[in-house]
Amino acid sequence: MTIYSIIALAVALAMDAFAVSIATGAYLGNLHTRQIFRLSWHFGLFQAVMPVAGWFSGTTISDYIAACAHWVAFGLLVLIGSNMIRGAFSDGVEEINKNDPTKGLSLVMLSVATSIDAFAAGLSLSVLNVSIIYPAAIIGITASGFTLIGLYLGSRFAGIVFLKQYTELLGGIILYVIGVQILYQHGVSGI
Repeated sequence: MTIYSIIALAVALAMDAFAVSIATGAYLGNLHTRQIFRLSWHFGLFQAVMPVAGWFSGTTISDYIAACAHWVAFGLLVLIGSNMIRGAFSDGVEEINKNDPTKGLSLVMLSVATSIDAFAAGLSLSVLNVSIIYPAAIIGITASGFTLIGLYLGSRFAGIVFLKQYTELLGGIILYVIGVQILYQHGVSGI
């Protein structure tokens, strides 16, 4: 596998993390260094670890995992998106009490949801007998970089008055769209 192929794969795998980080940046608005570090670190780490896990899983369980991985990613994204949409319609929510998706279970669920495709890529690399360490590092670094860019862009969108009022709603809808896109890419009928 050439370096160009690895970079193309890494960029393709980073797109979900990029979209989610834009939504997160818009939702949070004023980002703190710790939030930026947490999200970019975890997205990069999960994007690097998942292909390794997929590679080690090899072809023995690939059919079972491939059959449900897209549903797991969809479910996690819908769950987090639903929480964001519910928060958009709740009364009297103060800025201090805003649920921070860069912490706790939300962070883990977003990290898993955006890296499931990387697991499948690791399975593919295993079948091709490609060493996994170098591609996994490139995939993780790329995802982390795209997350940083997405957070920056999202936080800039949050400054727009119209978007500032509806960032939770917009972020939840974006997560729904990504979930549906994952199902569509995996050929789920009716989507």
